[in-house]
Amino acid sequence: MLSKQATSVIVDVAGVGYEVNIPLSTFYDLEELGSQVQLRIYTHVREDAIQLFGFKTLRERELFLRLISVSGIGPKLGITLLSGMSADEMIASIRTNNLARLTLIPGIGRKTAERLVVELREKVAALSTVQLEDEVGAKPELRPISSEDNIRADALSALLNLGYQRSSAEKAIDSVLIEEGDLTVESVLRRALRKLARV
Repeated sequence: MLSKQATSVIVDVAGVGYEVNIPLSTFYDLEELGSQVQLRIYTHVREDAIQLFGFKTLRERELFLRLISVSGIGPKLGITLLSGMSADEMIASIRTNNLARLTLIPGIGRKTAERLVVELREKVAALSTVQLEDEVGAKPELRPISSEDNIRADALSALLNLGYQRSSAEKAIDSVLIEEGDLTVESVLRRALRKLARV
């Protein structure tokens, strides 16, 4: 892995660097720069571009494929959905018709949330079984990054890329930074997203 950001990584495959878009859930589980990484890839081909989307687990990739099968949801919005809540939360929200929770994610209006529920309620049921259990082992230890400013900037960039308004993203990050706890980009993002979900 040559580069790692909250919404993308650059991986070296036989000497060629490939940029891969990832959800935050995958970012949280990535090892340190320079280490080997194994991602499940979805290749999205358009007339003007070929984009790669990577997932740490088979279950995440399967959920992503179901999400983008819904009319009006493309790969970018699929990544935003998987970054806005965990796979388990997403499956539970769809199966229990929790439109309020789904519409908290940027880019998801009521009609899109209703389409997600109607089209996927039965299709995501299989993903909540052990059939597609996560295949990753223990999570690597996260080492705190020294500079709070760097953490703030990286977390803010990730939230803006996911479609959150700058003012609400900054407010959520600032309130996380004054709390006790781990100061890594991963933990700040996780806690900021929780706060944004309660707004």
